[in-house]
Amino acid sequence: MRCGDSTVCSVPMPLPTPPRSAISARTLNLGVLAHVDAGKTSLTERLLFDHGRIPRLGSVDGGDTQTDSGEVERRRGITIRSAVAWFRLGDLQVNLVDTPGHPDFIAEVERALSVLDGAVLVLSAVEGVQAQTRVLLRSLRRLRLPTLIFVNKIDRVGARYDDLLAEIRRRLTPSVVPMVRVDRLGTRDAGVVARSSGDGAFPAEVAELLADHDLALLRRMLDGDVPEDVEGLLRDQTCRGLVHPVFFGSAMSGAGTAELTEGVRRFLAPRPVPSDDLRGTVFAVERTGKGEKVAYLRLFSGRLHGRQRVTFRRRDASGAVEEHRGRVAGLEVVGGGSGPLTAGDIGKLRGLPRVRVGDRLGSADHGTGAHFSPPILESVVRPERPGREAELHAALTRLADEDPLIRTRTIGGGATSVLLYGAVQREVIAERLAREFGVEAVFEQVRPVYFERPVGRGEAVHEFAPRGPNDFWQTVGVRVEPLPPGTGTTFTRQAQLGLLPKAYHRAIEEAVTTTLQQGLHGWEVTDCAVTITHVGYEAPMTVAADFRHLTPVVLLRALQRAGSAVHEPGYAVEVEVPGDALSAVTGLLLSLDAELGPAVESGSAWSVPGTIPARSLHDLAVALPGLTHGEGSIWHEPGPARRVRGPAPTRARVDGNPLDLDEYLRFLSNRDLARR
Repeated sequence: MRCGDSTVCSVPMPLPTPPRSAISARTLNLGVLAHVDAGKTSLTERLLFDHGRIPRLGSVDGGDTQTDSGEVERRRGITIRSAVAWFRLGDLQVNLVDTPGHPDFIAEVERALSVLDGAVLVLSAVEGVQAQTRVLLRSLRRLRLPTLIFVNKIDRVGARYDDLLAEIRRRLTPSVVPMVRVDRLGTRDAGVVARSSGDGAFPAEVAELLADHDLALLRRMLDGDVPEDVEGLLRDQTCRGLVHPVFFGSAMSGAGTAELTEGVRRFLAPRPVPSDDLRGTVFAVERTGKGEKVAYLRLFSGRLHGRQRVTFRRRDASGAVEEHRGRVAGLEVVGGGSGPLTAGDIGKLRGLPRVRVGDRLGSADHGTGAHFSPPILESVVRPERPGREAELHAALTRLADEDPLIRTRTIGGGATSVLLYGAVQREVIAERLAREFGVEAVFEQVRPVYFERPVGRGEAVHEFAPRGPNDFWQTVGVRVEPLPPGTGTTFTRQAQLGLLPKAYHRAIEEAVTTTLQQGLHGWEVTDCAVTITHVGYEAPMTVAADFRHLTPVVLLRALQRAGSAVHEPGYAVEVEVPGDALSAVTGLLLSLDAELGPAVESGSAWSVPGTIPARSLHDLAVALPGLTHGEGSIWHEPGPARRVRGPAPTRARVDGNPLDLDEYLRFLSNRDLARR
């Protein structure tokens, strides 16, 4: 059966799926990734339809796709949150994880990467390699995540084959193996023919590529011994993330998708189970119509049952490990009923009100970690109607459960600041606030997020004097020291643990974490070692809150003596431009405070590498099309931070300014009165 762009495909409802245990299914968690508009959601629909999981093909334009279930996703026609669907290939269950394509939602992609066994990277046969495509494949190759490439839209006018393969080798990676040929390219009747070991020069072509990563094979080929059966070698290097089989097709017509799924079966495999310890990662959270949280958990090892008690761990912004416990009230295995959840599976967990995206069963450090930059933009959000500040803050906090990189903080006047990736994400958050929570929000102008690093060592002590005047009846001493860039923040106690009740020690640690979110200039402090050197208290005059109040005063005094420098985040960029625009683009980059490397000629174009402050990236993206007649492109990834030159930018404090004791004590007094 063939379905064109304007045809709705349907088949009879599929027969009930047999229980998972009846067919001993293995599980492959497969991510579908792409630049926006490459057709990955349409490909997901096609795979589910072809394997009997849905009775008809949904349409992105029609807003009825299986994985784009949110109202905002359906209206905008883009994927915002990762979604999971499944189908079976014999004894292999494939869990499809559909991820966003827009760069503003790169955090969703990052979380998906941490739970995948393999990926399909989708390109358009017309538009070809886009900037986001390059970011995604670089990340996939860094993780050595097995990846197939699917070139979609071969039935569109302007579709390419040889030229596109050359572009992939030039701009993505030379380690690709085309697995099909295309007939009637660029027409509605476009189709594919699989290449195989008996297909002319195919074995020698593949063996030559594989020999780049296999010295033994290279020696054989130098001796004139070209293996005829290269599939096993190709599968091995694909599973190690060294090479990438390339398939062509059309998600709309179904051409080439059977060859792709056969490639999934032949070249990808589930991860091995490392141990019997219970380990897993929460990579998505959604809510039911009644507001109950549903957490999507990838289990890496062990078994998880319904009603089982579990302990989740997460790292906060300072690097400290937090724990929370709960009981799994409901468990549904994706593709497998009510459980138990076994290693390799994805499960939907209910009954865990404190669960958040990124929470982990087992060690807080297992998994792949972060590979994309945190948000570098901040916007102040206020309710359109005064008096709804508390509702707005509560709604943003609920959204942050789904995306921990949407970090919020309350600021003066009842407003809330939010960290963001870009304008589209801001618009989507505003829509969700209005549609899901009934709160119309106004976002102020976006500004870059800076951060501080200590530049030296500083100490401060507040010691309770029994016979003198005291603002605090406690003793706290703090030492602050710099750590290497990228280390984060560490917290240690030099003072003996038994000198204080545990609740007081916890209060000090919590206060350190909170205070470091606002350094001397109001920005978060990182790459910093904090040591508690002195503790003491006067009973019965002390409660835990007293240590929460005193610690910020002492910590900021120590930081003041150490000194701090404000840094701005940056990007490593690579700008591709036609030769006649090289001079103009170089001038633009220099005017935006970029630091450039030597330009490299590539065919008729030039590639200009460098680093650029994050505040300048938007200006570059806006100006580039006009300077290059629409032919320029930008690739970027997190790059080195740069110390701010000149006066340090500041951000208003929201903690009453512990650097000014009188002002701080008035703030605490007024806050206590407001709470009564």
